[in-house]
Amino acid sequence: MEDYPRNLAEFEARFSTDAACREYLVRLRWPDGFRCPRCGGCKTWPLSDILLQCSGCNYQSSVTAGTIFQDTRKPLTLWFRAMWAVTSQKNGASAIGLQRVLGLGSYKTAWTWLHKLRRAMVRPGRDRLSGWVEVDETFYGGEEEGVRGRQTEKKSLIVIAAQEDGAGIGRIRIRCIPDASAESLMPFIEEAIEPGSVVHTDGWIGYLPVEKKRLPSPRHIPEGKKGNGIGVATAGSSCGVAAKAVAPGYPSRRCQSGAPGLLPGRVHVSFQSTEFA
Repeated sequence: MEDYPRNLAEFEARFSTDAACREYLVRLRWPDGFRCPRCGGCKTWPLSDILLQCSGCNYQSSVTAGTIFQDTRKPLTLWFRAMWAVTSQKNGASAIGLQRVLGLGSYKTAWTWLHKLRRAMVRPGRDRLSGWVEVDETFYGGEEEGVRGRQTEKKSLIVIAAQEDGAGIGRIRIRCIPDASAESLMPFIEEAIEPGSVVHTDGWIGYLPVEKKRLPSPRHIPEGKKGNGIGVATAGSSCGVAAKAVAPGYPSRRCQSGAPGLLPGRVHVSFQSTEFA
């Protein structure tokens, strides 16, 4: 079991100095003890707070090299507090909030740190979504006057893939995209969804490669109609799983057959390949 602080008091007691933070990084980097990458030696002496020199070949190894702390001028204690602030908040952290909590003088620094931490939190090779997955795109931002439909001057377009998990939603994937074209949507679907899954879309033309190029038999289920065991869409809001992903309190929808709730007027296709030529 990983040995992590359970609360703020334990965190402050454990990582109150740069030396304590550095020792923790050394244990993570060399869990079985230091080994020189050049000669394999295990004896070192410190040259600085973060540099270790091999006693056999004089090769210098940095504790922070290749990490988000590399070349930082800020103390490690501040970085560790930033990690605690980002990971311990249930609703996530913002750059302005991080700036205030850490007392950073620059918003740009807080923004850069936050994005470094977010990238580091993405697990390499993580499992793709599978089963029943709904994909939809929406605009993120405040209200705009004088624009209609997909017109926008200030909002960001994001695409969301949400996996059904019983009566609610399970894992999600979100990405900011430049537009709703197939060139922007298909790479996201390829990376986020496991082949063999059933993908729910609203039939937007950007999703046509899923239907036409690799999936010759897309199934469209109008409201109240059965679809070869897929299920029957029940009455309710037209907002789908993607909407619940950004609004967790949204009521869930279920099918009479027990399958995840299918939205009226949506296209449901079996995703069989990750190649879209």
